[in-house]
Amino acid sequence: PRTARGVFRAMQAAARHRWGSDDLAGKTVALQGCGHVGYFLASELHRAGAKLAITDIDPEQIQRVLAEFNGEGSVPPPAVISPEKIFEVEADIFAPCALGGILNANTIPQLRAELVVGAANNQLLEPHDGTLLHQRGILYAPDYAANSGGVISGCCIEMLGWDLDRTLKKIDSIYGTLLRIFEFSEQKQIPTCESADLLVKRLLDRADN
Repeated sequence: PRTARGVFRAMQAAARHRWGSDDLAGKTVALQGCGHVGYFLASELHRAGAKLAITDIDPEQIQRVLAEFNGEGSVPPPAVISPEKIFEVEADIFAPCALGGILNANTIPQLRAELVVGAANNQLLEPHDGTLLHQRGILYAPDYAANSGGVISGCCIEMLGWDLDRTLKKIDSIYGTLLRIFEFSEQKQIPTCESADLLVKRLLDRADN
């Protein structure tokens, strides 16, 4: 749930940067992977009023999401998409929450989303794939920034002894981190994956000094 919370905040930051508002109500999210993190991300998105298109290779994971978020109220039930078709779903946000390497020269041309924000590790198959997203005008939230909520939670609670409220505030700061990455990318006219790496290098250099 902590990783999912961070990804949700990253989505809000991406929405604010691209559309001027972090309100996700009415936005369609193509969710690839409904496992542990994907399920909790679906919960966050459902509460925010987002519409879901979901896929998973495990039918039980699909049924879990369908049973939990069954269209009560104003939000329609999730649409179930076959795994091979999830990339080409017409959505506002594509959320990769399963395998790594799924953003590549074959899948990126299929994407019909404006934002890519997910929990999977190593989403780019090759570094150049970040450039392909940039060239297509798709705003990519670098994975190690967007999915860091779990690591933050473990470090803050288990290693630093922080309480849950303080830890959640730190996870929520992922929002500001992503905004800085997006703004730096725009200023320098570089892909967001390069922007994130450069900002990390600056922080490390500052720490060394």
